[in-house]
Amino acid sequence: MTFKNSRDPVRQSSRIVRILWTVGPLALLAACARPAPDVGDPGTPEDRAALFDSLLAKTMEREAFSPIKNQRLGLDIEAEMGRYRDEFIAADTEEELYYSLVKISNARRDRHLTVELIPEGLTLPDTTGTTLGNYPVPGSAIPHAPIRFAVDYGTPGRYSLFVSDYATNIRDRAGVGIPSAGDKLLAINGEDIEAYRKAIEPYHRYASVNGFWWQFATWLPQKSNQFPPSFYRDNVTFELERGSGEQYSLTFPYLPASTIEWAEPGKRQYPGFRLEFSTGTFDFYRSDAGKPVVLLAWHGFRENLVADMDRLMDFAEEHGLLGHAVIFDGTRSRGGSNGAYAIRRLSPKSFKTTFGNLRISDVTPTFIETRRRRFDRQEPSTPAPGEIDDGTWLLEWLESDVADAITAGQAYSNDVPFKLAHLPKDSDGIIEPAGVHFRGPLVCFLGPYGGSHLDQFAAIVADNDLGHLLGMSSHGYSNTWEWEEIIRFPLSGKPIVRYMWSIGHTIRPNGEVLEGNPADVDEFIPVTRDNYLSYYSILVARALEHLGLQ
Repeated sequence: MTFKNSRDPVRQSSRIVRILWTVGPLALLAACARPAPDVGDPGTPEDRAALFDSLLAKTMEREAFSPIKNQRLGLDIEAEMGRYRDEFIAADTEEELYYSLVKISNARRDRHLTVELIPEGLTLPDTTGTTLGNYPVPGSAIPHAPIRFAVDYGTPGRYSLFVSDYATNIRDRAGVGIPSAGDKLLAINGEDIEAYRKAIEPYHRYASVNGFWWQFATWLPQKSNQFPPSFYRDNVTFELERGSGEQYSLTFPYLPASTIEWAEPGKRQYPGFRLEFSTGTFDFYRSDAGKPVVLLAWHGFRENLVADMDRLMDFAEEHGLLGHAVIFDGTRSRGGSNGAYAIRRLSPKSFKTTFGNLRISDVTPTFIETRRRRFDRQEPSTPAPGEIDDGTWLLEWLESDVADAITAGQAYSNDVPFKLAHLPKDSDGIIEPAGVHFRGPLVCFLGPYGGSHLDQFAAIVADNDLGHLLGMSSHGYSNTWEWEEIIRFPLSGKPIVRYMWSIGHTIRPNGEVLEGNPADVDEFIPVTRDNYLSYYSILVARALEHLGLQ
């Protein structure tokens, strides 16, 4: 892929400053030069054609499509996959075949679905970042330019990127200082940013436009095998524009992420609150001024959620905080499970939980067998007796209702409380508050960084009127289960990659499919290049005003 600078040459008349920033010669030597490609076996055109047709047929049979997502994105999945058929058949290297598969998979616009390399399958010259995990991990092995970007969401349909962070341990060799948070990104490696966005978009996994832009900004300064090597050079050049209109250019090496010290000018800060303690699930803050409000900076719905929530409730009860309002900051939250366990303690109201179903297809019987084997192997323990099931409710549903749906030739199973984690299959989905819970109002900050179980949490709060939502909607990717298998060339039988399908819907409490359909916020407060440095102060101030505590 070759890019040409397509920007108006008149815009080049302003002063252009070129500068190479480094953190020292050792870092430059470690700046991740890519080895020469190792051409392997991409199969024959006949095998590739047969594989494409097989993937398309399996997708149309297995995939739990979200009509509302497809409508919002203007997406015809069968046609979108078909766009890449000729490219896939013509692929004559393993690298070309792999990235064509990525685009075919991403045609479904599903954040959960990855294409993973396997030991016996396709190979790439450098596998950094090719497992396609859901999020870039700070400090990971993925090489990173010493600059970060964020999205200006202020004008729908006209989003742009701006500098959000930069390395503090760099040397300014041209005397122009460091970039300012808010400086607008115009081009990368000489290519207009809009043209670059269109070229790289098929390699991104996303379920909403806002979610795509968030990922686009995050991955832009990284050198990852999530994207073809044609998008990268040994160094990367960004053309930027200051608030004054002055344009300048910065050229960076890609560096080991662990060597970069970030300035973090826009990091989360909560004026008027002090940190009380931290857990793997959240950071817990209290009001400096003794106002009846607490704040949770939420990290995710992970395995330690139950223990961390129990610790919070013990602390709140001991210190007389249960009557306080709760501010829940989910703008940097990841997914997981057991959100209902948290909501029972954060709100005094009963609520209807999310539901879910299964797409009935050729893999459903094997899926049931797999869940049975997993259940038989597990230790007979329940993490929270009476609140989180050990899998008994789920297995009983799979081996009764879902088995009956297979026999009857149904397209989908019946809808049941999500994964039968908190309620049995015949329940109406209503969950009551826990014995010990916060009794004050709830305010939630949301944004497009996270989704999955965060989407469910937000939908439960919104659809049950449990609280007031501020910021921007979450990303909007949530399903029940995925199915993955190693795909092989149909003719030769050679294994290729591990491929995935989404095989069930998450159903919001309001009855709508959740995938691509996140809950709307009550007050839309977008991140912009002008408010980035004070964004969390704005959210906190608006939350306190809503609570009458300003």
